[in-house]
Amino acid sequence: MNTVRTRYRRVSPDDVRARLGPPSALSAEARIRGTHIDSYFRRFIAHSPFVAVATADATGLPDCSPRGDYPGFVKVLDEHTLAIPDRPGNKVADTFGNLAESDGIGLLFLIPGVREVLRVNGRGYPTDEPDVLTRMATEAKRPDLAIIVEVTQAYFHCGRALSRSRLWNPASQALAEEIPSPGEAVTAQLGLDIAPEVVDERLEAAYRHLY
Repeated sequence: MNTVRTRYRRVSPDDVRARLGPPSALSAEARIRGTHIDSYFRRFIAHSPFVAVATADATGLPDCSPRGDYPGFVKVLDEHTLAIPDRPGNKVADTFGNLAESDGIGLLFLIPGVREVLRVNGRGYPTDEPDVLTRMATEAKRPDLAIIVEVTQAYFHCGRALSRSRLWNPASQALAEEIPSPGEAVTAQLGLDIAPEVVDERLEAAYRHLY
């Protein structure tokens, strides 16, 4: 079925600023001064079990990948350098492909129950440095690769988004009951001749072997 894509009116950066007004002095100052991982950022990262990793290819096409493990799985190597282990996943390697074309990288760290998030921006590249990989071994298994992030900017982001979303409210988990299972979605989207329950069972089996 052919559809007509609608292009909506684009406003200029000046129009955006005119509508939003100036940023708060505190927010602006935090971005200017946040050029390294200080003791507060280090402690936040040490307690975070989840980070969203944003990259883009040479054309500017973006990708955002979720990464998670035990709290502190992202290591602070020094005040200007982080290391993110590459745990077993779908092996598509979008992030690695993007970094080979454009090394800009953005991170968003979350801690369950905490409304504020930590944002880190910088330059990234993959490494197989043994000393780095050994530091990220989990359950006696060392990752094959890691992403090194050379930090250029780090700052806390206010908790309005997480407050509005009620992300940490247990009642919000009821929303999961209102959407199709992954098996139902995938079999329909790809036209697979397989029962959705089979796909769901395979996913559950994969989740039982995370490492």
